[in-house]
Amino acid sequence: MDELIDILDANANLTGETVMKSTAHEKGLFHQTVHIWFYTKKGEILLQQRGKNKNTFPLLWDVSVAGHIGAGEPIEISALREIEEEIGLQISQPELHKIGVFKSIQKHSNTLIDCEFHHTFITELKVPLHRLKKQESEVENLKLIAINLLKRELIGKEKNSYVPHKATYYEVILKKILEKINAQPNP
Repeated sequence: MDELIDILDANANLTGETVMKSTAHEKGLFHQTVHIWFYTKKGEILLQQRGKNKNTFPLLWDVSVAGHIGAGEPIEISALREIEEEIGLQISQPELHKIGVFKSIQKHSNTLIDCEFHHTFITELKVPLHRLKKQESEVENLKLIAINLLKRELIGKEKNSYVPHKATYYEVILKKILEKINAQPNP
């Protein structure tokens, strides 16, 4: 789906320009996205398998929820909207814990260049997996995976099943999630 998005410079500053998402991708213009990683108290991560008709990385496993931030849309509101759209879950803004902004440049072809700043959040998944309702046009499947197994797969032969984010990106995400889980009081 094409939408109007804000354009940034290479240092993540708003330029005042807005264009359609397709134009930003075609020209390699920097723009903003949200990434939301869900985890369970048992040390599992919710992963999304990208839809088979996606332009980039179809059928690869990726962040729990992700999407573009609409022009003028507040970042947290975008995150909450994407969560509801992609997995059918409503959460409140205080449940989002921002852990950073990550710069990403991926050239898929001469006419599809993703230059993005991922505003990245973690949040606890408080409902069972079967209660989530995936957005059929965007999400092929959802699964929970133990953090230790995910770590092994990201460096093993299974790594080709995952979107190729930088290793440091995955390391920061998993570290922050483990810190959050370990900070929770024991029942």
